[in-house]
Amino acid sequence: MLLCLIMKNAYECILSTLLADLPGAIQPEDLEARITGIASDSRRVEPGCLFVAVRGSSFDGHRYIPDAVARGAAAVVGMEGGISLPVPYIQVSDSRMAIPYLAAAFYGHPGRKMFMIGVTGTDGKTTTCNLIYHILQAAGYRAGMISTVNAVIGDQVLDTGFHVTTPEAVDVQRYLAMMVEAGLTHAVLETTSHGWAQHRVDACEFDLAVITNITHEHLDEHGSYENYRNAKARLFLSLVETQPKPLGNLRVAVLNRDDASYPFLQDICSSLHGVSTLTYGAATGAAVSAEQVQYSPAGMSFRVRHSEKATLVTTGLVGSYNVANILAAYAATVGGLGIEPEAAQQGIQRLEGIPGRMERIDLGQDYLTFVDFAHTPNALRKTLETARQMTAGRLIVVFGSAGLRDRQKRRLMAQTAIALADLTIFTAEDPRTEALDDILAEMADGAKDQGGKESINFWRIADRGEALRKALAFARAGDVVLACGKGHEQSMCFGTIEYPWDDRTALRAALAEYLGVPGPQMPYLPTQG
Repeated sequence: MLLCLIMKNAYECILSTLLADLPGAIQPEDLEARITGIASDSRRVEPGCLFVAVRGSSFDGHRYIPDAVARGAAAVVGMEGGISLPVPYIQVSDSRMAIPYLAAAFYGHPGRKMFMIGVTGTDGKTTTCNLIYHILQAAGYRAGMISTVNAVIGDQVLDTGFHVTTPEAVDVQRYLAMMVEAGLTHAVLETTSHGWAQHRVDACEFDLAVITNITHEHLDEHGSYENYRNAKARLFLSLVETQPKPLGNLRVAVLNRDDASYPFLQDICSSLHGVSTLTYGAATGAAVSAEQVQYSPAGMSFRVRHSEKATLVTTGLVGSYNVANILAAYAATVGGLGIEPEAAQQGIQRLEGIPGRMERIDLGQDYLTFVDFAHTPNALRKTLETARQMTAGRLIVVFGSAGLRDRQKRRLMAQTAIALADLTIFTAEDPRTEALDDILAEMADGAKDQGGKESINFWRIADRGEALRKALAFARAGDVVLACGKGHEQSMCFGTIEYPWDDRTALRAALAEYLGVPGPQMPYLPTQG
């Protein structure tokens, strides 16, 4: 009997089906309730929904169970015992951990019907996902992708939101189900440390796992580098949890031989039954490496060495960090999946760029301007090194540091900029409820520690639009101007309000003003005026 039905893109499941793979659940007597959706926010509950009461640091979803039932919840999942309701109540040890398994069952376990590729790391995840996706397509595979920029499902491109990491578990499983319905056979997922720590990508049934790097980031969320590293490692640990699939079970881990995370992840993977490893990088012993790398402002070319064969690749991507991203994608597809090197060549060449990743903004000025997502010390360093290769002129960089996030990196990023750029402007970047002046003061202190001199080689300008204008006013023929930290993002948070903001639009507006040509209006921020 089919207990999960799809009716014109609408799903319906019997409660017992959702609970079949949920370990440790105390099940009610009534398991025949029909479930038409899953929600962890009572405000989103519609008649027929399964409401999951999640306990967070500043809220407790159990308080909203009566509201969820009043809105028509057909059943409730929670962690507290002794709850009596007019609908079935399922007690679990961890509600948040239960959500991905419930969602996977609700959507018919889509991860078991496709070959699942997961990519994690601090920097380079989105680019590596896109490279893998394009190589799969060049090889003739029907592939989909979920990244922090968008979800690509057949001909559909879906925005995944404003300040997102990995989408919520229910959304991930819904996207995967849409891929199955579209006839796709391979899915590429960008998986963040937040996504793993909050169980958003559990139950995805990964077959191939890729790491880019693990550097200084999100220590506010994870508490320590070790905890952050452990969250990333969950992608590799999940390989042994993948159920048998009609497509087979590859279980391959792709590791960065050059990164400090390599010994840690290699030890983990070597202890996992049935998991094999592939390595990439410049370090001795890497299975996939690069040689004869040539850089230019228009891109790069180099040879990828794998299994005694060298394959020439050309790309519009720039920077040594993108050499590493290409090697990771090549190792995953050619080394892991057995795709022909020629298809990898084509896929790499087809990817012209990633939104907000060293994206050039050109209105005819006689210097180069780029928007980049670099928002960690490591990413900023690599971006500045890449930009330095493009010019004999000066390097001017504009960036900030987010409020309520890892405070240590504020000084580190400021020091990096003073060491590698000629002129640096510190500005707003999602201050949230922190005082922007305090954030900028911490960055200024870091700059001074590195020998920076305020109003000589670094400035504090609270309004990001004005900071961009200042950078362009400094620029001379042959210089490079970089706006870092926001990349593809579409908003900036002041207090608890998200204001529409796109660095690419803002930089075009500033350029248009400076050049006296038509262009967009500078987006509004509360720091203006």
